[in-house]
Amino acid sequence: MNKLTTTLASAALLLSAGTTFAQDVLRVSAIPDEAPTELARKFAPLGAYLEKETGLKVQFVPVTDYAGVVTALTSDKLDMAWLGGFTYVQAKERGKVIPLVQREEDTKFTSKFIANTASGVNSLKDLKGKSFAFGSASSTSGHLMPRFFLQKEGIKPETFFKNVAYSGAHDATVAWVASGKVDGGALNSSVWDKLVEGHKVDLTKVKVIGTTPPFYDYNWTVRGNLDPALVKKITAAFLKLDAKNPEQKNILELQRATRFVPTKPDNYRGIESAAREAGLLK
Repeated sequence: MNKLTTTLASAALLLSAGTTFAQDVLRVSAIPDEAPTELARKFAPLGAYLEKETGLKVQFVPVTDYAGVVTALTSDKLDMAWLGGFTYVQAKERGKVIPLVQREEDTKFTSKFIANTASGVNSLKDLKGKSFAFGSASSTSGHLMPRFFLQKEGIKPETFFKNVAYSGAHDATVAWVASGKVDGGALNSSVWDKLVEGHKVDLTKVKVIGTTPPFYDYNWTVRGNLDPALVKKITAAFLKLDAKNPEQKNILELQRATRFVPTKPDNYRGIESAAREAGLLK
């Protein structure tokens, strides 16, 4: 585990311009859709597993925002990244990237709409004239798809809500709604379920008022010029993760996955169309 680097100092070094690398290190990052400490905790066992499977040192490179992951991956400063559907589409627009695998759960992902229980809100329509929070502006499940489905219901956020804010992360959205900073919000269902299961959300203060239709979401994507032999190794490593193996079960549970399955660019055409329709992608 001591091979795993999760310090901000390494992030600054790895993402600095002009840095060159021999391919004895696999540089990995993830969109910051949860607190940095939680991302590092979730990745540590997976990183150790990938070291064994690839024979490379794995360095996890934390970043401060979604755009930073896209920029680093498409400028060859990262080898692999955990992306949402929208950030994958943004990366694809900027350069050659290859989506490898996704959790089986990501083939039918959803977002939750939540509300502060004291606000008197019981449905999306009840949020008219009230405050609302998305996660990051670049989040698939915390912004793009909730916005897309709201608009399908005739709800244009900027005119329907009193004001629209961006919390930056799914868990932050829940905290905002629970505290009354906003009346309602949207976040990905997986994070909501994890917070509920971990008793990290007060259900006397926050409630679910809606769920979106399913859509494709998160995936592990590599830079397009990564060594094909290494790409095969990484893909095989993910696909052979088995919940019957106790060590691998822990990895899967931390990733909130039953198993990983192959993915492909075509799976994200719906996300791309939604982004264009919502005016979030030119």
